[in-house]
Amino acid sequence: MKQAKCILDKDYIIGGIDPRLYGSFIEHMGRAIYSGIYEPCHPVADEQGFRKDVIALVKGLKIPIIRYPGGNFVSGYNWVDGIGPRENRPRRLELAWSSIETNEIGIDEFADWAKKVNAAVMPAVNLGTGTPKEAGHMLEYCNHPSGTYWSDLRIKNGHKQPHKFKVWCLGNEMDGSWQICSLSADEYGRKARETAKIMKWIDSDVELVACGSSNTELPSYPEWDRIVLEYVYEYVDYYSLHRYYEPDEESNVADFLASFFEMENFIKTIISTVDYVKAKNRSKKTMYLSFDEWNVWYCKQVKLEKWKIAPAISEENYSLLDALVVGGLLCTLLKNSDRIRIACLAQLVNTIAPILTEKGGTAIKQTIYYPFQQVSTYGRGELIRPILRCPLFETKKYGEVPVLQSAAVYDAEKGNVNLFVLNCDQNEDINLSVNLRSFGDAEIIGHVVLDGPDMYAANSFKEPYKVMPREVQVNRERGNEFTVNLPKLSWNMIRFSIVS
Repeated sequence: MKQAKCILDKDYIIGGIDPRLYGSFIEHMGRAIYSGIYEPCHPVADEQGFRKDVIALVKGLKIPIIRYPGGNFVSGYNWVDGIGPRENRPRRLELAWSSIETNEIGIDEFADWAKKVNAAVMPAVNLGTGTPKEAGHMLEYCNHPSGTYWSDLRIKNGHKQPHKFKVWCLGNEMDGSWQICSLSADEYGRKARETAKIMKWIDSDVELVACGSSNTELPSYPEWDRIVLEYVYEYVDYYSLHRYYEPDEESNVADFLASFFEMENFIKTIISTVDYVKAKNRSKKTMYLSFDEWNVWYCKQVKLEKWKIAPAISEENYSLLDALVVGGLLCTLLKNSDRIRIACLAQLVNTIAPILTEKGGTAIKQTIYYPFQQVSTYGRGELIRPILRCPLFETKKYGEVPVLQSAAVYDAEKGNVNLFVLNCDQNEDINLSVNLRSFGDAEIIGHVVLDGPDMYAANSFKEPYKVMPREVQVNRERGNEFTVNLPKLSWNMIRFSIVS
């Protein structure tokens, strides 16, 4: 059996993990909103029409912040269409996803729903068809207490207290030709800078996120980022990254499993670009990152049905393999949490989501729900940089890649060390030796494994529990060195309690 060793040492604690690393994203896309979170005729809908079964599943993920309302949708969206009495709201042709937007849900209703799931809202403003002035109006409506046209309109619409949204996105993927009114780097840089000035003048406490490259394959990457940052560096608080992963071909499982390696390179490139601009500007400010769209998404399969209300779009039926890839990506985000302060799993319900609903029926957990739930729950505390020695495996894209991807967290308040490990080996289990040399005596208090004989197995409404994590029996003997078996093709969470 293959052997690997992991050392977890207090001297390698990097710093605190921002809980917003476990954020998510809901866009007016497909059934994410309508028959996703909102279905007023559903048997378990609450007084506002929100599905209580979905609320319970979302709360189970412990998501602290949710980006809204887009996404590509936001670049053609007039937020004013979604406020006031529903009977007066217009139906619009929604150009990003070729749908009919009823505007039954807008910023006020979404703020109400977010409170039900214990999450903050991270609004995005329209910098496609929208203007900096309109972005300021939206912020004034949402955050200003009272006494102005827009704040008093919010009060008239039933929300006396301001929403006090803290983090705002300055548009979405403005470098992409698919974006409504896409912009060059210079055009976007100037527009984002002027929008930031207006928004900070209205509410100096807000934190702003500027658009970064929407993927690594565009010819403008990473020059786009350098140009934009030179305009906005002193005006914004975070710089965004977006990246989705899918296999190039079904047989190329190794490259797909190694998606975490590509994500690591992407993050390092953007950090290098950000820090170059810091040096060029002679700035004392460190720019942090918001990885506010990431997931597995089979983009090549996207098909649009024109001009329907909430058609099914990109409702991926995630497999065990997809869940393993998501686990590896989560480890990469954790390992870079010294610079990534916000991240958003895209999306949350129905559209490329961990939660899938039947209209009028049930809601289920997809396979990717489980690794995200585990890391969101137990990845709170301080990041430990693991010292990991393990075998390599061969990939077409990246050459040799470590067969294990891991991340570790120290929860000082509870006295726990939590280790997350993806085993990419398709043929063999791996014996992992874990050394907690500087923590004193400890004991294993849990080992949860997500694996199975069929990597393409998935949950469905007929078989909602086909793929689930399983508890492994552990030896509760105390010590500071432990051996753990990692099954082939498996996601693992191993938890230790420090006892002395």
